[in-house]
Amino acid sequence: MAEEAHSEGGGLSFHPLDQFEVHRVFGEGPIQWFTITNVTMWMAIAVVCIVLLLVIGTRKRSIVPNRTQSVAETLYGFVYTMVEDVTGKDGIVYFPYIFTLFIFILISNFLGLLPMAFTTTSHIAVTAILAFAVFFTVTILGFVKNGPAFLGLFWVSSAPLALRPILAVIEVISYFVRPVSHSIRLAGNLMAGHAVLKVFAGFAQVGLLVAPIAILGVVAIYALEVLVSAIQAYVFTILTCVYLKDALHPSH
Repeated sequence: MAEEAHSEGGGLSFHPLDQFEVHRVFGEGPIQWFTITNVTMWMAIAVVCIVLLLVIGTRKRSIVPNRTQSVAETLYGFVYTMVEDVTGKDGIVYFPYIFTLFIFILISNFLGLLPMAFTTTSHIAVTAILAFAVFFTVTILGFVKNGPAFLGLFWVSSAPLALRPILAVIEVISYFVRPVSHSIRLAGNLMAGHAVLKVFAGFAQVGLLVAPIAILGVVAIYALEVLVSAIQAYVFTILTCVYLKDALHPSH
């Protein structure tokens, strides 16, 4: 990633947040709801990559899989095991939705590491949609599956009776905060990592003494960002599984 670093009044000027600006892909003018922006373009690219991996890459369904099929099967098995372990057999029916979330976030995170790419999952508007979709889905599912008994999720029956109303209030607040923390965790981690990466990339252009250290920093942070991209997709997915478990089995 290239970053402008220039001297102004004897100091360096970096703009690490410029990479997160939303702009039109074609033409000029205000951005409307139907405008193709860098966000929508890279989301579309993510969908194309997912289709290439999971549909085109596995179309032969070989007994001895090739590399692409092996990657697809590994990801599929990893998420399937996660859903089964966390939610139980009852949650397997919702595996397609959870796997779709995981693979979309994972591919979007990795695409954002490409030079000149745009990290769609660094935008709270994108992650909030994903998080609120999970929130409304598990809430509706909880009431559909359990009826009023779903409210038992907020009543800590194992606690002393005098503390239960207080704990119920805390549980309700924490429940409605879920989509906020769910979305900010993903977007915040990716935004912070990419910003630091661009700062180090800017220092790499400043003199012979600073450049080697900055380049080593870029390599180290880039490797960390690869790890963070995978971990954040995993964290978002496993939290979704935990929330789904609460909806299916709302009891303390």
